[in-house]
Amino acid sequence: MFTMKTTLRNLACLLVILLLGGGLFAQKCTISGVISDTSGPLPGATISTGTSGATTDVNGNYSLRLDPGTYTLEASYIGFTSQKKEFTVEAGQSLTWNVNLSEDAVSLGDVIVVGTRTAPRSSTTTPLPVDVFRAKELTSTGQTTFDKALQYRVPSFNTVQTPVNDATALLDPYEIRNMGPSRTLVLINGKRKNMSALLYTQTSPGRGETGADISGIPTDMIKRVEILRDGASAQYGSDAIAGVMNIILKDGVDDGRFILRTGITAEGDGEMIGAAVNNGTKLGEDGFLNYTIDLSKTFLANRPGTVSAGGEASDFGADIAVVEEFLSRKPDAGNINGSPETTAMKFALNAGKKVSENGEVYANAAYIYKKVNSYANYRTPYWRTLDAFPYLENFFGDQYGHIDANDNGILDYDGYVPTFDGDLIDYNGTVGFKSEKNGWISDVSFTTGSNEQTYIIRNSHNRNMTLNADSTFKYRENSPLVFDPGGTRFVHNVGNIDVTKRFSDMFSFAFGAEFRTEDFTIIEGSVASYEDGGPDSFSGNDPRNSGKFNRYNFGGYLDAAVDVTDDFLINGTVRLEDYSDFGEAFVWKLSTRYKLLDDRLTIRGSASTGFKAPTLHQIYTQKAQYSFVPGQGIQVGGLVNNVSREARLLGLPQLQPEKSTNITVGLGVRPISGLSLTLDYYNIALKDRIILSTEIGATADGDTPLDDILVANNLSDLSFFVNGLDARTSGIDFVANYRGIQLGTGSLGASLSGNYTISNEREGDVKNPELVEGAGQSVANETQEALFFTSRPKYKAILGLDYEISDFTVSLGNTLFGPTTFNQQGMDANLYTEFKTKIVTDLGLSYNATDKLNLTLNVNNLLGVLPEWEFKAENAEGQAIIDDTSTNSFGLTPIQEQSNLITFNQRYSQMTYDGYHFSQLGTQLYLTLSYKF
Repeated sequence: MFTMKTTLRNLACLLVILLLGGGLFAQKCTISGVISDTSGPLPGATISTGTSGATTDVNGNYSLRLDPGTYTLEASYIGFTSQKKEFTVEAGQSLTWNVNLSEDAVSLGDVIVVGTRTAPRSSTTTPLPVDVFRAKELTSTGQTTFDKALQYRVPSFNTVQTPVNDATALLDPYEIRNMGPSRTLVLINGKRKNMSALLYTQTSPGRGETGADISGIPTDMIKRVEILRDGASAQYGSDAIAGVMNIILKDGVDDGRFILRTGITAEGDGEMIGAAVNNGTKLGEDGFLNYTIDLSKTFLANRPGTVSAGGEASDFGADIAVVEEFLSRKPDAGNINGSPETTAMKFALNAGKKVSENGEVYANAAYIYKKVNSYANYRTPYWRTLDAFPYLENFFGDQYGHIDANDNGILDYDGYVPTFDGDLIDYNGTVGFKSEKNGWISDVSFTTGSNEQTYIIRNSHNRNMTLNADSTFKYRENSPLVFDPGGTRFVHNVGNIDVTKRFSDMFSFAFGAEFRTEDFTIIEGSVASYEDGGPDSFSGNDPRNSGKFNRYNFGGYLDAAVDVTDDFLINGTVRLEDYSDFGEAFVWKLSTRYKLLDDRLTIRGSASTGFKAPTLHQIYTQKAQYSFVPGQGIQVGGLVNNVSREARLLGLPQLQPEKSTNITVGLGVRPISGLSLTLDYYNIALKDRIILSTEIGATADGDTPLDDILVANNLSDLSFFVNGLDARTSGIDFVANYRGIQLGTGSLGASLSGNYTISNEREGDVKNPELVEGAGQSVANETQEALFFTSRPKYKAILGLDYEISDFTVSLGNTLFGPTTFNQQGMDANLYTEFKTKIVTDLGLSYNATDKLNLTLNVNNLLGVLPEWEFKAENAEGQAIIDDTSTNSFGLTPIQEQSNLITFNQRYSQMTYDGYHFSQLGTQLYLTLSYKF
């Protein structure tokens, strides 16, 4: 049995043994020089003997101290053809080798940092599937944020704005391999990035989860991105079940740029203006500092639907004539949804400096501020009526009222729209020291990070209470109109020790340890924001549910890679973690690779176990939650945390970590110069998946602890987190790149990549708590399972063409979004909805006007393709509903009634209330001016 104590003792003994064999006293000789390309020195290039190595400094200089003997040195750099040369050196001798590397598009992804703790491997010879993207490939998409750029570069990566833009407007859910945002680990220069403070609670993709905020990372600061499409908990710890994203920051000092961006949608809204500077400078003779400042503002893009009068009259019990009169003036019922107004300020830096011949310090940091202005659903005058709330005319008549023809110019109450202002502050920073001695490369670092989100609600009211100045209750007509509901904050601090050594061309070894503390704070709101349900749109944090919650964990790993032959590699990793709240987790990984046909064909595979710790957000969040209930409008439910008194009454078990078993097999092929292909099959079994349950309502008899909790807290229903089910995800990834094709006087590059989901489904029965099971309810219904398993495209493919000729570059991208399916809440059980397969075409035109000035025009979604959905029948009864042309008293057919149920009477007709698979904004145009310093 593995324990923390025995593992550490064995690790210490192994370290002593390895050090004794390190050859500490051999007399040294030196090989030094400069690595450059046609533009000048290449900082960060690698020089290696196979057993030891170094990287070049800011001036391209390197120096190797070696034992006497014969060596084959290899100089390499990402995107360049490597060079080798043999040297024989004697004791005390100094030799010079200056290397000039030539660019090679084929080797663009050669050096892979993520996915192994030992020596780097190439994308086709690594035992793991890794995608590598340069900054140019991301910015060429024309997308204004990093996450949306990945959406159109990585088939297995999906993200889209949620239909309801309240707290989720600050951060859109994203995921790899349709497994949710919390199962992808994000690294910055190889170090763990902090999670977001936001917990998704809406009925949309990503429900019940959180993830790192990658949308705020400035793309102009990114050198490249490495995406490991495989489980990697053994190497990196919790969260790395679906994969790992490693963001490498720029480190250059010569290529400073000023970037000006502007854009607009084809509808004439969503205007965007942004300015950024990326620049670098030397720190002495052997150091660098690269930094980016990015300022931007994007205005509202509004895409409401035309609201159904019959549906409104039916839902709100209103006079159809009153509804029709209102909708004649406001066909969209005043609703505002689409892409919210967003202002962003981003700062990032990356630095490094040698402090000795074999040691260097490094640091990176980022600070992100975002402000989002979005809207709740418009409260129409027949929804929030003057009969029920006579004071609303005084509150909102002047702002939202209209002039009736018979009222002599007097404003009549016409409803109101609550607004939602969100402020996000995200920062992360790392400082570390890396050194090499006798072939041992050690890396010691400290990382900190935080994400805070706070909110302000305006143009709303508390329907149930108000306060006097002395805090006594007062009539509700004196409710405030502005509310501070509080917010959330997440902070982590991480210490890392990583040590690696290549003992020979056949064996390399690494070990390391990590200590991490996490703090999650629920920031309490003002009294009026939470008392008796809070404002009419978004409830604040009750101080009884607020506070600061903490945990820590300590982990260690061992990693060994053995090249049994030049072609056959075996890599193994084990990891043990100990968490302060749930105990230990032991995971392992074994991967292998075999090369054939002079390295033109690589067969690879891996098997591993993994885990994901329940987040502090999932353990401790408890609050009132506004949500859409089909046919009933917006209702207030309760989210009960896992350690509360209510949870004990319900018999909810303590959350346990998810466990996974990952299997990946694939091959990499380079049949001819310039062409590379990879094909990988993956199978991920997930046990005890943590889910946010469906809303559990009252029982028919009303005499259970569940009913008591609902009545005592004035809730229509409640939900909670639970290890609710087991699941399995399997599929195929395909990537093909063909670079350097000579076409006329220009050069053509082509890429085709795709992801196909074979299965993504629950295994076995839902794991309902006893009380829920006894009440005939379930924590995961059809709506939930559709969000978990089918709300992202079943398949997705990206075809990209880039043609460079003289000073012009033309880019054409086609992204195929496969079908997604939903089972929206309240919809007839004999029906489901499906978003149709669509192709989105993007066009980019780039012109180098001078050696310093570049102009780029991006037309995203050139053909204005929009998401489109339709009803599908589960059976004959469902088809009968679709075919039925009879109408009710409001003139609605059965299928129109179902459509109104899931779109809030067509307010969200383009995407339904649960989500969609790509942007609903249509064609977008962006112009970028880049000036090189």
